[in-house]
Amino acid sequence: MSSQLRAVVPATVDEDGLAAALRANLHGEVIDRAHPEYDRARQVWNGLIDRYPAVIARCTGAADVVAAVGAAREFHPPVSIRGGGHQIAGSAVCDNGLVIDLSPMKGVAVDPIGHTLRAGGGVTWGELDREAQLFGLATTGGEVSTTGIAGFTLGGGMGLLMRAYGLACDNLRSAEIVTADGMVRTASRQEHQDLFWALRGGGRGLGVVTGLEYDLHPLGPQVATAQVFYPYEAAAQLLRGWSDVVRALPETITPQLALWSVPPDPALPAELHWQRAVMVAGISAGPAESGAATLAPLRELAEPLLDLSGLTSYLEIQSAVDPLFPAGGRYYMKSHFMADLPEPAIEAMLAQDARRPTPESLIVIRSMGGAVARVGADETAFPHRSEPFNVSIDAGWVDPALDATAVGWARDTWRALVQYASGGVYVNFSGFGEEADELRDAVFGGNQRRLAEVRAAYDPAGLFDAASRRP
Repeated sequence: MSSQLRAVVPATVDEDGLAAALRANLHGEVIDRAHPEYDRARQVWNGLIDRYPAVIARCTGAADVVAAVGAAREFHPPVSIRGGGHQIAGSAVCDNGLVIDLSPMKGVAVDPIGHTLRAGGGVTWGELDREAQLFGLATTGGEVSTTGIAGFTLGGGMGLLMRAYGLACDNLRSAEIVTADGMVRTASRQEHQDLFWALRGGGRGLGVVTGLEYDLHPLGPQVATAQVFYPYEAAAQLLRGWSDVVRALPETITPQLALWSVPPDPALPAELHWQRAVMVAGISAGPAESGAATLAPLRELAEPLLDLSGLTSYLEIQSAVDPLFPAGGRYYMKSHFMADLPEPAIEAMLAQDARRPTPESLIVIRSMGGAVARVGADETAFPHRSEPFNVSIDAGWVDPALDATAVGWARDTWRALVQYASGGVYVNFSGFGEEADELRDAVFGGNQRRLAEVRAAYDPAGLFDAASRRP
């Protein structure tokens, strides 16, 4: 961005004073608008997000975060928190405010005896999985390896192991968090239980999570996988058959179905690249040797276009779609929870998919139940425990000229499916930040009041309240 364009961004805080206070107290780098790394530092994974913070504080540890929170209390800027910088809504960066950037906080320590892991707030799932897999251990994580562990977990965390092991937030043992008063607290089942409850699915705005501790489970390094592309012409039949199969599969499998396109992978036949298809996928969380038989029903729904199933390393399957969701691409996502997939819902889904604006865009149905459903709706801030399906509408594109078209398609598709949905919305797939704020009832359900009380108790002045402090 040119200096001329930077000059038109209205200043809302004493930016020089804020930067000076941070430089006096941080060990990490402080990046203001004049810094040569400013444009690179303000970028996040989603290229649709183009925001211009006043200052970025790159924190090397909890002490730096405490100093940054202190500066925020003194100068009252809008505050955003960057972990992995991957969240769709782009809440990791704000206009004219302070970005508390945890990306340097990359420590990961595995306890292979106790099957637990501690990780810094800037760790991504690929980095966590790499360390855990040294000991044949894993936990429910993001389906794109560059996803940050913190934001993913705080929103609940749906992944390919959730029917077996629960959501990411269900595997959270404790969290180190700097709250608005500058105190470093440990939230767990033993300490600050109310805050721990809220951190498991309550999303952003509770403080700065500087460290997370997870339960791990034996899995890998080889896992049995199903990954099948079926002809798009059979989509209606496949949707009906898949939903029936899902109900009969054991909890060791978390099946997914996507209305998508065959990726342009050089290992796949060139004539199929970007051809519309129905993709069915799953990982067996049981023994790799017997997993193929358990996954077989997902491979027998129709005559496949491509069947890429087999034994694969867990690390490979967890990063397999990374090239299809590159940093700098443009993304927008909405979601519904559904109790069933009735015929009219399938018809509406296919009608909207026929209008899909780009081959990169997709509609994904994730199966839930299992360990997710065995946690009560009010036991964590994540309330969507009983619905067996989540449907996400994922717009992806590259050309900025398609912004309105792609976002409009995702919103139209979401509205077309409202009448078939349970009324719940996944906070991590809820559109932009202001949309999540408007959909609080749908996002948090009956937990909204308790969550608001916890926020008020730990942040009475609204330091981290993105809704009230948005410029």
